[in-house]
Amino acid sequence: MKKYERSFKEKAVKLSYKCGKGQLASFARKLGIDPGYLYSWRQDFETYGSGSFCGIGHPKLTPEQAVISNLEKKIKDSKIALEILKRGTKYVSQGKAMTKQFIENNKSEFSIAKMLSVLEVSETTYYRRKKQEITDTESRVILLKQAITSVYYEFKRRYGGTKITKELQNRGFKIKNSSVKKYMRMLGLRRKIKRKYTITTDSRHNHYVVPNILNREFTASEPGKVWGSDITYIQTIKGFVYLTVVIDLFDRKIVGWNLSSKMSTQETTLPAWQMAVKNRQIIKELIFHSDRGVQYANKIFTDVLDSNNYVRRSMSRKGNHSDNAVCESFFTSFKAELLVGNKLLTKKQMKVEVYQYIENWYNKKRRHSFLGYKTIEEFDKIHTIT
Repeated sequence: MKKYERSFKEKAVKLSYKCGKGQLASFARKLGIDPGYLYSWRQDFETYGSGSFCGIGHPKLTPEQAVISNLEKKIKDSKIALEILKRGTKYVSQGKAMTKQFIENNKSEFSIAKMLSVLEVSETTYYRRKKQEITDTESRVILLKQAITSVYYEFKRRYGGTKITKELQNRGFKIKNSSVKKYMRMLGLRRKIKRKYTITTDSRHNHYVVPNILNREFTASEPGKVWGSDITYIQTIKGFVYLTVVIDLFDRKIVGWNLSSKMSTQETTLPAWQMAVKNRQIIKELIFHSDRGVQYANKIFTDVLDSNNYVRRSMSRKGNHSDNAVCESFFTSFKAELLVGNKLLTKKQMKVEVYQYIENWYNKKRRHSFLGYKTIEEFDKIHTIT
């Protein structure tokens, strides 16, 4: 069967309207076409207008449908462009090599031409770059940026440049702190910001207070020699919970802790102390330092400590929170790394999160500047501590 061009069909139909009644078949034969074809073409044209004669595989559309279809295509095209921008902008800011890498990684999802247009990359530049070999330096930079990003998110945005550097060096990367910070700026990676928090210690009492014998000597020559303790509040969906910790100043390990809904001694300092003595044995004299809060200065807790002949109590001076700086520093990091920017949890969910933070993160994986950027486990292994 003979095929006719779209332009021929459209011209034939328009001319046919100039024929008189009964002359349509004669006109068709003059054009050398079957009259039945002309009748069919006229019906299509009257229904679809300029949307007629689209060919196989192309739907016939009325003028209204054609407008809607065109709008839908534009919307789809805009969505694709927006997605390319969302994913690709950060790579463009990192230079030509990373831009090319982004295009190569996404060409199965987006057309190369579309990505070049949206990201405003010259087609000539892209294909010239594609022909060139990536230098060893460029490959190394790409690898480092990927490693930095991986560590940053692995540790839940808690690490800044220095700790990421130490973590990478521990994994075998040879990289300087200045380079890591430079690449983090390029990648837009920033650690969670610490915030100041309200002090909740209530020292307005006449209980069993003692002098500050620690006197801000925040180091210890061996484990079980100096412990610091403190309490902080955490907001949940239904009110506050209270976290009590006992920290060994030798390796900064949380040897005892407890999360409670009330502030009584039986739910705060006492269970935290019991966990501490269970986890780390007191062999020689121990200095137990805290603030003057009633949970530490009341008779119940004082009797427990005094019953151990190896324990000497020490307390911060009234209103001087720097006397218990190690615990204050822990709470600042704890709230910045676990709580800032996260939604409120139930008390049950918070207990799980606190456990994960202390036992699986802080005591095992977190790198501590005080320990030369080693983890507590690495530090204890060197000093044969279990």
